Amino acid sequence: MTQVPASPPAPAAIAPGLHLIATPIGAARDITLRALDLLAGCDVLVAEDTRSLRHLMELHGLRPGGRPLLSYHDHNGARMRPRLLAALAEGKSVVYAAEAGTPMVADPGYDLAREAIAAGLPVHSAPGPSAMLAALTLSGLPSDRFCFLGFAPASAGARRRFLQEAAAIPATLILYESPKRVSRLLGELCEIAGGERPAALCRELTKKHEEVIRMPLAELEQDIRDRNLRGEIVLVIGRGRQAVAGPEALDQALEVALRDMRLKEAVAHVAQMLDLPRRQVYQAALEKEKPQ
Repeated sequence: MTQVPASPPAPAAIAPGLHLIATPIGAARDITLRALDLLAGCDVLVAEDTRSLRHLMELHGLRPGGRPLLSYHDHNGARMRPRLLAALAEGKSVVYAAEAGTPMVADPGYDLAREAIAAGLPVHSAPGPSAMLAALTLSGLPSDRFCFLGFAPASAGARRRFLQEAAAIPATLILYESPKRVSRLLGELCEIAGGERPAALCRELTKKHEEVIRMPLAELEQDIRDRNLRGEIVLVIGRGRQAVAGPEALDQALEVALRDMRLKEAVAHVAQMLDLPRRQVYQAALEKEKPQ
């Protein structure tokens, strides 16, 4: 007897509250199954651009039906938030879809989520695509510690202060920039952060013309100077060289580490923390251990 395959289970009922869903940054099939369930079953649909969300839903065989499909963006946020908060207070499920990527990452959903949280209303996240994380994974740069900086300020003075502060952060840096301004930004970064710092320029991620250029900042600035770049750009910048720790810093670090750690553990910890050869730290630790 031929067995008929079981039908896929129906999506579970959508819990009341604000559901933040990530949407594709390029490839439409990058949306998650959970996000599709939320789009199919929620009471109210909200998007930065309703045309984009409607198109995405149509690609996956979904329709708003008789449900509200509301626009929420920087220009109408103050007017729309009370209406959306009222729907949440009534126990409705409201889905907010980012224009591309993850809500609240360079996205106007921040104020909506913040006010919902402040009002004690439930807020849920359905994670998914993120240009920031996609660029980090493609850059080949350290991902153990990174800092997302969004867009640099437009005015020259504020942008310079912003980049000076960013250059001192001991982490991989991630910035968004438009194709028209990225060459200027790279020139400023070379001057402020140093042209030798490793970097990756990631363009049109997950799309047909995806491109990743990996080279030091100065070479990258030269490489794209005469190019007419298009599409959305994520710039990933590696850490600068740390200043070599002097004898005093090494002595102080060992003093603290040896209080709570065995010699071998303290040496490994301090060598990693100060980016020094383990042999050098070991010799310094032996000197400290000698009877005075």
